[in-house]
Amino acid sequence: MKILITGISGQDGIFLTKLIKEEYSNFNIIGTSRNLNSNQFLKKLKINDLKENQLINIINLDLESEQEVSKFLSDFSPNMVFNLAGPSSVNESIKNPELEYVITKIFDNLIQGLLESKNLCNFYQSSTSEMYGLNNKLKIYDETCKFVPNSPYASGKLSNHKKISSLRNKYDWNIYSGIMFNHESEYRKNEFLFMKVITTAYKIKNKNETTLKLGSLEYFRDWSYAKDIVEGILLLTQEGVEFDYVLGSGVGTSIENLVDIIFNLFDLDYKNYVEVENSILRINDPKVIISNPNKIYKELGWKTKHTLENFIEKVVKNLDFN
Repeated sequence: MKILITGISGQDGIFLTKLIKEEYSNFNIIGTSRNLNSNQFLKKLKINDLKENQLINIINLDLESEQEVSKFLSDFSPNMVFNLAGPSSVNESIKNPELEYVITKIFDNLIQGLLESKNLCNFYQSSTSEMYGLNNKLKIYDETCKFVPNSPYASGKLSNHKKISSLRNKYDWNIYSGIMFNHESEYRKNEFLFMKVITTAYKIKNKNETTLKLGSLEYFRDWSYAKDIVEGILLLTQEGVEFDYVLGSGVGTSIENLVDIIFNLFDLDYKNYVEVENSILRINDPKVIISNPNKIYKELGWKTKHTLENFIEKVVKNLDFN
């Protein structure tokens, strides 16, 4: 089984690599990353027992180069492609709108390269709940809800999402889009809200910080453990019936409750340390966005396994704060 994972060094790529190692006895994974090599990646995953028929290699492939991507796909001829690459920060895309082009260009190059080599292998594209954007009439979202993107990041993702529907119909291609809601782990970067709360609570506990500044405590989001979401990604890419699936817990939690749970793990009362500054909020950000993952549960039997409290405790325990 030859597998390409773009953006392999992100949290989803890390969990996906671990899961493939558990499920397949024979595989050749090639991952793309600009800042990592194979030895660093295996050390990060604490993998040192690969068998002779199990290979994991990291390459520096310019995914924005049509020629490079086309040649690589022709040479490697993957059986599965998981496109997890590209910008992941909404705020970054607002500051740099050109990142929308990067998101669509990477996808287009992968698709064009596979078509040129006549390789309609199973393909997964990471989509996002951010695509619902300004659809503020709803609080719970499924695959049938209207998309009203309100950032370059969301617009780029939606463009790819629409292309997947067309490609599936035109070529009878097993190509899939996972509409992922918030999912977090110990591999998440500090600029994301979830990890920002954890690292700040740790610093406050150790008297290296005095305040956590947030845009709101009232917003509700759907948080899952990234490992659970990745299990859904692999399942739908192997066995999906349709082109799109919502991936989330189906449970909404306020930011206030999230902060309370995290601060309690450090024996802190968040009310003594949190300051709300509305200026931090993104313009037109929906106050409530919760998934309805009934479709993937009914068709494939997938649902998240970890409760919010359970996976937050796991993340804090597994984090290296040094």
